[in-house]
Amino acid sequence: MNPSAPVLLAALLALASPARADFIETTWTVSDFTGESWFIDPAALTGATQSFEGGFAEGAFYACDFAGQSMAYTTYATADFLANPEFAAFATLDDPRLSAAGTVFVHRITCEGKGDPAARRILYPFVTTDGRDVAFLPFEGGIFTLEPAP
Repeated sequence: MNPSAPVLLAALLALASPARADFIETTWTVSDFTGESWFIDPAALTGATQSFEGGFAEGAFYACDFAGQSMAYTTYATADFLANPEFAAFATLDDPRLSAAGTVFVHRITCEGKGDPAARRILYPFVTTDGRDVAFLPFEGGIFTLEPAP
C-alpha cells in the first residue's frame, strides 16, 4: 500500500462529510413562541413539525415538493447578529442556546415552484446556531422556537 494512501483517504472523507454548522435538513418540532401573535394561535402550532430534506420540505410554515428548492445562509457572531437592526426582535428571546452560541446562521430557503408564480415560496430568516439544537423563525409578531425531532 502506498504510504500516502491513508492520508489521501482521510482527506477525501473529510471533504465528503457534510458541514455541521449549516444543519437544517431534519424534522423540526415547534416548542415555544415568544412575542405577540397577531392572527395565528401559537398554541395550535406547538408540537407541529417543519421538515427539510434535499429538495423537499413540508410543515407548518413552508412546503416545496421538489420544485426548485434552494438554501443559502449567512453567518454572524452572536453579538453581531443581536446588534443587527434586521434581527432586533431576537434580543427579546430568553434562550441560552441563542445567547451562548458562538455563531448564528441565518438561512434563506426558497422554492422556485416549477415556473408557477403562485407556487413560489420563501422562508427567511430561519435561524440556527452552532449548537445544532435549536432553530428560530419570526412569524407575525413573535418568534417560534423549534427543536430537532427525536
